[in-house]
Amino acid sequence: MEPGVSQAALDPDAEERYLPLRRMLGVTTFGLNQILLRPGQRGRIHRHASQEEVYVVLAGTLTLTVEGEARELGQGEIVRVAPEVRRQIANRHRLDLLLLALGGATEHVGRDGEAFESWDQTEGAPPQKVPLPADEPVS
Repeated sequence: MEPGVSQAALDPDAEERYLPLRRMLGVTTFGLNQILLRPGQRGRIHRHASQEEVYVVLAGTLTLTVEGEARELGQGEIVRVAPEVRRQIANRHRLDLLLLALGGATEHVGRDGEAFESWDQTEGAPPQKVPLPADEPVS
């Protein structure tokens, strides 16, 4: 895992279908891609040996075909597909489809976070034991 912080941006005007956000950010523990499908475009029918995938619809309408059965998801909807399940993504509509695709193959390590009440603290506590801070002023 790379140290520090990295940053990237979504590009809804990209020429390429796939923007490899994982590589751009240096992420090594899960897959992360922007997928942009223009009207009528679709991906390959595929499945994975061990990676589950999550698709987040950012704009447009996703037609997700799972084992030959199509379903539609709109902006703000999220779907998870298990590794062994065959799937295909498509844009059957007149507007562009913008997705985030996330994939992972190992168990999630939950509850490993530490929270702090101030920047001066060096010892943290489980997040659920640290009160939420006051809201920021809005300009």
